[in-house]
Amino acid sequence: MRLLRSASSAACALLLGASSVQALEVDLTSAESIKQAASTLAYGMVKYYTGNNTGDVPGNLPAPYYWWEAGAMFGALIDYWYYTGDTTYNEITTQAMLHQVGPNVDYMPPNQSRTLGNDDQAFWGMAALSAAEAKFPNPPEDEPQWLELAMAVFNTQAPRWDNQTCGGGLKWQIFTFNNGYNYKNTISNGCFFNMAARLARYTGNTTYSDWAERMWDWTATIGLMSPQYYFYDGTDDTINCTEVNHIQWSYNAGVYLYGAAVMWNITQEEKWRVRTQGILDGIEPIFFHPEVENVMFEVACEPNGKCNVDQKSFKAYLSRWMAASTKVAPWCHDWVMNKLRISATAAARICTGGPDGKQCGLKWYTGEFDGNLGVGEQMSVLEVVQSNLIDLVEGPVTNTTGGISKGDYTAGSQSDSTPLTFDTITTGDKVGAGFLTAIVLLGIVGGAWWMVA
Repeated sequence: MRLLRSASSAACALLLGASSVQALEVDLTSAESIKQAASTLAYGMVKYYTGNNTGDVPGNLPAPYYWWEAGAMFGALIDYWYYTGDTTYNEITTQAMLHQVGPNVDYMPPNQSRTLGNDDQAFWGMAALSAAEAKFPNPPEDEPQWLELAMAVFNTQAPRWDNQTCGGGLKWQIFTFNNGYNYKNTISNGCFFNMAARLARYTGNTTYSDWAERMWDWTATIGLMSPQYYFYDGTDDTINCTEVNHIQWSYNAGVYLYGAAVMWNITQEEKWRVRTQGILDGIEPIFFHPEVENVMFEVACEPNGKCNVDQKSFKAYLSRWMAASTKVAPWCHDWVMNKLRISATAAARICTGGPDGKQCGLKWYTGEFDGNLGVGEQMSVLEVVQSNLIDLVEGPVTNTTGGISKGDYTAGSQSDSTPLTFDTITTGDKVGAGFLTAIVLLGIVGGAWWMVA
């Protein structure tokens, strides 16, 4: 993900006082109430999307949002359909998901190459995989299919496994000219692990589960995951990954949680149950506020007010993957749902911002709208609220349990990750591409109680 962006002027224009406006109403004991709240939240999120406007590009969000977050947003809309059955956004979702596949049908559009990371590509691939698992309506037969697209992303990333440094792993960036090429970050490797596990379950092909095992072992060995199942930000391969940036983000824990839960579902092995439970145990003291009702929060940046545009969306993915884990590892259901209910109640309470009085803030634990709003804030509340419908929907299907999406084991084989030739990259391009988390966050890491070495 990218790490530096200025606030959108459009978003700033929405910062209207709304203290007298009634909070979003949701009764978590009523499916209809949850669906209505989710409808309101989804509508508020899609307001930021301009890709369906005449002359705009389907699948793109306007500045300050990077391309990856659009993929994450459409993943949330696939979840929205899955939970509610509401087809309102299916057309724009399918249009966007197909428009952004790129010439090699692998979610590597050339116009994103200046800032394209493995994690960026993977968020679109995971959205396509969610569509396959949820039986989201298939694209036309002459278009790429959801499972095929997920396979293509995996097939382009597996050859990028880098044994030249650190004993393996994926680099953050795909192309050598991008800032962060020498960083091996946890989210890129975690997304690969997550997709490998899910593809193994969907297809029954053990090649994928072998890759998931390999990635898990590498993550632990290199120190991006601690023995207590804390997940850290990343490491620098120019020093052979001998030092680790210990910042913790919720989506790193979430992406590994769902992958581990899926691996338990596939194998029924005790080690995967221990690992899944270990991640849950690690999540609780770090990403649920110790003093305010145990509400989910982004510990690295919410208390100090330093969350950037990307980081404001991270709770969406922890919510998404916690809920999904209950379908493949039912024994974690009660713990997960208790946390999601508490957080959904708190999150809905602060959705009193914007001109309609229904836009959501960032800090759920404050009890009131905090002046932050945008795609990430809205998506996070949408995911935690609609996740409370998980018990009413079918679990992720496979190709033997009702899956309707067609795969292609050769998908992505025509891709070429060789750096493209561009004009001289400007300073603005370099800033837009972001800087390493380790550099950006130097000012906030000292003395943080939640950074466990």
